[in-house]
Amino acid sequence: MSETADKIPAPPVPPVPPEQIKAIPVRHYGRWVAGALVIAVLVLIGTAFSNAKINYSIIPQYLTDGTILSGAWHTLYISVLAMALGLVLGVVIAVMRMSSNPVTSTVAWFYVWFFRGTPVLVQLLLWYNISLVFPVLNLGFYKNEMNQVMTPFLTALLGLGLNEAAYMSEIVRAGIQSVDLGQTEASHALGMTQGKTLRRVILPQAMRVIVPPTGNEFINMLKTSSLAYAVQFNELIKRATDISSTSLAVVEMYFVASIWYLILTTVFSIVQYYVERRYARGSSRSLPPTPLQRLRKNLRLFGSFRRPEVAR
Repeated sequence: MSETADKIPAPPVPPVPPEQIKAIPVRHYGRWVAGALVIAVLVLIGTAFSNAKINYSIIPQYLTDGTILSGAWHTLYISVLAMALGLVLGVVIAVMRMSSNPVTSTVAWFYVWFFRGTPVLVQLLLWYNISLVFPVLNLGFYKNEMNQVMTPFLTALLGLGLNEAAYMSEIVRAGIQSVDLGQTEASHALGMTQGKTLRRVILPQAMRVIVPPTGNEFINMLKTSSLAYAVQFNELIKRATDISSTSLAVVEMYFVASIWYLILTTVFSIVQYYVERRYARGSSRSLPPTPLQRLRKNLRLFGSFRRPEVAR
């Protein structure tokens, strides 16, 4: 009996469970300090503006004032026209700069160098006083005093549009150079001319690169158009200043103008977002959902959680 008992194996010892790990999160004291400093600065700024001698109650009523609305319309109008002029001329200058002709490429390079190197305000003032150089405009079929020709509108259009063309030419040139050279060679092998290749093959593919910075340039144009105030063009800042000169509400009118600029830039930022998605559809990357798509998805999820169960 003792030998049989010795041959019986001992019951296995249950394994000892490992000691539970207690994770201690890392304390980021710097984040708390930075957050407290930011909140303190915001409180100080808010306190300063609340105690300032500003009549905030008149700001809403001037937002829809006829003079302010006229200024906002002129701001939008001159921005669209100047951007269109800059885009068309920018394509021409970009093609000239990429040309193998040394004369056209040099002229295009000089154009970009000059207009990007001088302030927009200086260019506007030069166009406004161009009559000192050319007192009379004589085109053969049309002759008139330059002071009569260079109205504030035309001055603002030329000053803003020609300056924008220098920047748009570089954007278009970068977009054209992003298209593989084999596309041009294949088009020429099919008998397409240089101009047709540019219109039908190169530019449509380059739009994916051209559109995002072009949208940024237009939004910047909305704000740069305020410099046309210096040449007496009736844009938003000019209209706001006219009201402030009679009502003495200077800072209040600047707030009104700032709100309208924010409205315009926000609207066109949304338009830019969807235009970029339109031209990015052919890319290999999957597009993220739009804010409206995310909102609909969240509403469906919220509805599924709130839906009552059907009684069986």
